[in-house]
Amino acid sequence: MGDDDTSKKCWPLENCQLHVPPLSELADVLRQGLESHFSHVQVEVVDCPDLSLSPFHLAAPGLGGEPCLVDLGGVPYLVPTAQRDRTYDLADLPGLMNVKDGTILMIGAGAGPWQHLNTNCEMMTNLSLTLEEGKNNIVNGTRLATVDPAGQRMLHVVPAEQTRCSLLNNLLISRGLPNTPVLRIRCQKRTGPNNFVTCMRNTVAQHYGDKSVGIGGVFMLENGQARLHIMPDFSPCPLQTDADVNNWLHFYNATGPLINLSVFISHDPGLDLRVEHTHCFSVHGEGGHYHEDVSPETVVYEGYFTPAERLFRIDRPSETHHVGRD
Repeated sequence: MGDDDTSKKCWPLENCQLHVPPLSELADVLRQGLESHFSHVQVEVVDCPDLSLSPFHLAAPGLGGEPCLVDLGGVPYLVPTAQRDRTYDLADLPGLMNVKDGTILMIGAGAGPWQHLNTNCEMMTNLSLTLEEGKNNIVNGTRLATVDPAGQRMLHVVPAEQTRCSLLNNLLISRGLPNTPVLRIRCQKRTGPNNFVTCMRNTVAQHYGDKSVGIGGVFMLENGQARLHIMPDFSPCPLQTDADVNNWLHFYNATGPLINLSVFISHDPGLDLRVEHTHCFSVHGEGGHYHEDVSPETVVYEGYFTPAERLFRIDRPSETHHVGRD
């Protein structure tokens, strides 16, 4: 748990209901849209398998039970200049969301706790909390990715009690229940220009318009390579443009299989959201922020997704911009 006083601050919270289409309808919408971007597409409604097992390695078995999206902090706390006081303890989120008992699974993409490694880092959030008698029983499968000034990359396993993040995090939160209906999506051989997540988000946005549909889940890049980035330590100079950000980031190609933790929303209902965010890690030691695959002829994606019922916006930046949100 966080030992930094700022992590215990009561951050401002906004929330709203999301549009939740029937799963069968959403499956049809995604199937038709993805067929314009991949040669082979399967989308079906299935009972969620045990995602705590290989190859997904989630901290709880499933995605079911009151699924919601959380957009915590934001990129304006990172650029142009990092606001290091923006430290959050994810173990505080259930209380903020008025969840008092049971199991909570949090998966997604964020900035890691810089205090833990004494450097800025990417966070692949994969955390299960079971709330019992005023304490949290923790299963922590979170990974942190770092790159040093020499370009040496490392993927770190965090201790169970390390539940902090910094600056921003985009999460799917649920009760972690298996055997509940979810979408299983499998795509092979990319033929369009956009990445897998953007294809899904654009498809949903085009169909549902200004209705906000939020979706989260986990997918494997089973075969092929993906272009990732890892944030180095905080920039000593302000990052004013997307070009500044891209020149600061460390890009590289990672080899599958890659476990991707992903959230996206089809329409921002005026809450200054990051509309999609995906981080990935592997059992062979690679990880970071997913941009796209770089092997369209051979790429294979397979994942499990659920629509979210509510959106929680926590600590929305009062001053905002759109730099560095790719």
